[in-house]
Amino acid sequence: MKSMWLVVASAMLLAAAPSKAEDAYPSRQVTVIVPFSAGGTADIFARMVANHLQAKLGKPFVVENVGGAGSIVGVTRLARSAPDGLTLGLASTSALAINPSLYGQKLSYQPDKDLQPVAQISVVPNVLVVNPDKVAARTVPDLIAYLKANPDKVSFGSAGVGTSQHLAGELFQQMTGTKMVHVPYKGSSPMVTDLLSGQIDLAFDNVPLLLPHAKAGKLALIATATPKRASFDPALPAVAEHLPGFEAVAWHGFLVPAATPKPIVEKLSTEIRAFMQQPETVQKMAELGAVAVALEPEPFAAYIASETARWKKVIEAANIKLE
Repeated sequence: MKSMWLVVASAMLLAAAPSKAEDAYPSRQVTVIVPFSAGGTADIFARMVANHLQAKLGKPFVVENVGGAGSIVGVTRLARSAPDGLTLGLASTSALAINPSLYGQKLSYQPDKDLQPVAQISVVPNVLVVNPDKVAARTVPDLIAYLKANPDKVSFGSAGVGTSQHLAGELFQQMTGTKMVHVPYKGSSPMVTDLLSGQIDLAFDNVPLLLPHAKAGKLALIATATPKRASFDPALPAVAEHLPGFEAVAWHGFLVPAATPKPIVEKLSTEIRAFMQQPETVQKMAELGAVAVALEPEPFAAYIASETARWKKVIEAANIKLE
């Protein structure tokens, strides 16, 4: 009888062990992978959240910038990390919803199989902007009319082939029946430089880089690519007011390797979402030209799936392929 109680007690202890281990999470330093260079918007977001998690969970959350190949290098490393909660990563629209259609089976990770969503944290509006010396249009209808009168004569820049900025331009052409010349760059900064100098005519790009130049009168904002008018400028129309259903935003969220235990995912998600809802965080994100979001794992996974399906249609219609 005594031996039977020992067996039962041992079984209970073994059953409780994983729960206690997860309650004690994290047991040591957590690496936060950012698949972009330091100093960019994604890097700033990641460091804000990492500092909060470190303060709340009592262990270091160290950001590591692993750039390269349009975020593929960093996201691949995240996907292949041990699923113990000690590696957390930030990823964006391109990595999670665009690359799978651009690269297909050649992509070194599959978001729906290799990664587990933790929380979406942001939406960063893309804005339709023109060089005022090159394009006279100041409204979406006027721009559409100008493009139809000048097929293949207007150039639009992007931060690279397959980025949200590029696909915003492709979607705009598909929905309006217009034709422009795409000029890809290695990032938004050189693209904006050429937009300012008149080397290209217009672009869709994230708000933060554009606002200072727009306020100085060097660029003209035409409309936001958010579904509705954005809070940073309620007077600026949305493209969707003229093209119902048009949406082309960048977004970011945290993920972990697919097999990471659910209690750890839930703990991280709870802390991250609580931080994103703090008034100070909302204000800071707004100052950076972003909207703070606090989306739970399941809704975030559903959003990734819907975005993947939406951009797949645009990519196939534009016949965009990357090797």
